[in-house]
Amino acid sequence: MENDIGKIKKNSETEVVVRIDDYKGKKGVTIREFVTSAKYTGFTKSGTRIPADKFLEFRELINTIKLEDLKDAEKAG
Repeated sequence: MENDIGKIKKNSETEVVVRIDDYKGKKGVTIREFVTSAKYTGFTKSGTRIPADKFLEFRELINTIKLEDLKDAEKAG
């Protein structure tokens, strides 16, 4: 069971895909890169999987990020 939640374009060849899936009988959220290029099309090894029982903890961590902190990071880069 795979349910794509959404995609974010990273560059001309790569998207970050967020999906709910089932791995070895356990549900979770997978965040992985998907590449479309002349050499390869498919998921890369880059990414992570958040088990369903850790998702609320993960979401709370993400929600602590302030948008102004990200804007400062963009200026420094």
